[in-house]
Amino acid sequence: MAGFGKAMACREHVRIRLGARFMSSSSSSWWQSVEPAPKDPILGVTEAFLADPSPDKVNVGVGAYRDDNGKPVVLQSVREAERRIAGNLNMEYLPMGGSVKMVEETLKLAYGEHSEFIKDKRIAAVQSLSGTGACRLFADFQKRFRPDSQIYIPNPTWANHHNIWRDAQVPQKTYHYYHPESKGLDFSALMDDIKNAPNGSFFLLHACAHNPTGVDPSEEQWREISHQFKVKGHFAFFDMAYQGFASGDPDRDAKSIRIFLQDGHHIGISQSYAKNMGLYGQRVGCLSVLCEDEKQAVTVKSQLQQLARPMYSNPPVHGALVVSTILGDPELKKLWLKEVKVMADRIIGMRTMLRENLEKLGSPLSWKHITDQIGMFCYSGMTPEQVDRLTKEFHIYMTRNGRISMAGINTSNVGYLANAINEVTKSA
Repeated sequence: MAGFGKAMACREHVRIRLGARFMSSSSSSWWQSVEPAPKDPILGVTEAFLADPSPDKVNVGVGAYRDDNGKPVVLQSVREAERRIAGNLNMEYLPMGGSVKMVEETLKLAYGEHSEFIKDKRIAAVQSLSGTGACRLFADFQKRFRPDSQIYIPNPTWANHHNIWRDAQVPQKTYHYYHPESKGLDFSALMDDIKNAPNGSFFLLHACAHNPTGVDPSEEQWREISHQFKVKGHFAFFDMAYQGFASGDPDRDAKSIRIFLQDGHHIGISQSYAKNMGLYGQRVGCLSVLCEDEKQAVTVKSQLQQLARPMYSNPPVHGALVVSTILGDPELKKLWLKEVKVMADRIIGMRTMLRENLEKLGSPLSWKHITDQIGMFCYSGMTPEQVDRLTKEFHIYMTRNGRISMAGINTSNVGYLANAINEVTKSA
């Protein structure tokens, strides 16, 4: 019996070892097929900049506002809102649709302070995880309720737009937008693409301060675009990430949207407070869809909330409190509007200084487009090879498409930047 027991114990030991080996083999194979994700072209620029020990390094890659000393900015209006919030409010869950007060104030910025659409409750709107979250939520809504549709996206556009609609499994096409030779808008080709798209197509439009080009249609061109959308029955989805940040006037920056509203379109809008309130890390924004009537708006909002539920359940509270506190108080809102204009004016001033410095250096190229363009970014026209030289020889970091973040330029580095740009482009 002792020998039998010994044999059984040995067999059990072998069984356990084999089982462990099988479990180990099975577990290690679960993720063997996973390949490293490609680096984000924008965030990768910052990583390289931070790793560079050079004291002369300059980062004009990332779209985040800096003051004239190159430091991040927290607006006074935001600080005051946070002071009022601190210790006075709880941190309970928001509803799936987010802060009702924040959404109400946000709609006024886009649709107008006295909008009839707000008054008639025709807008389905929810708080979103900034502009990215609003775009993704709409893309999923489009896929669920218009499953056979596709989205027309400008060429070029913010790179994440393609990621968002791709992951929502919405087919994409591009339409002409930027004209490389003039470094302006390719309006005739854009209009041809609108006319040639199938009736009832979805189009993604940048409401203002187009990213990455800084090229916007004129008011008259927006009217022509709106008219042609009406003829074709297209749906316009506006991504408005820079309201107030482009011209310094939120109403002026919403002109494209107001034109479409005046012409009777039903539109969708993504709004973000990352840039115009500096709430980059708070991830606060809004998605809205203009509907036929109040009943339809209630229905659409219920479905937007249903989509949000398995994604993130409900949005964060702190940023929403900051926004609603600022926009809900006349004095704080007045201060915020003043601060928005200061930021926009500084960027406009940097455009002028960069162009003047390049022209003083005797550059053989025209740099008029620097001041013609608007918003945070300048589409410089530099080639990837020229951008590589800027990084290698001058420690200047930007995306390889030549996009310059004007917010990264200040009076201390604008001369150095201009000299470097002149050196790598003068032979062109």
